Amino acid sequence: MAALEGGPDDLPERIVPATVPAGEDLKILHRGGYEHFRPTSRRQDTAKGKLPVYEWWERTEIAE
Repeated sequence: MAALEGGPDDLPERIVPATVPAGEDLKILHRGGYEHFRPTSRRQDTAKGKLPVYEWWERTEIAE
């Protein structure tokens, strides 16, 4: 699991499964593209426990 910071206000979840190896970027499918989040050195206390924080840094569109 990972805590997401930044990015679009309408992201449905801010606590998501961390489906990549530690230290790699997360890509979240959202509104016809991907929101990219980079790992930080911080951890956040959440209802799911202390989770690594990933910070938004860019969006890419999916080609149609």
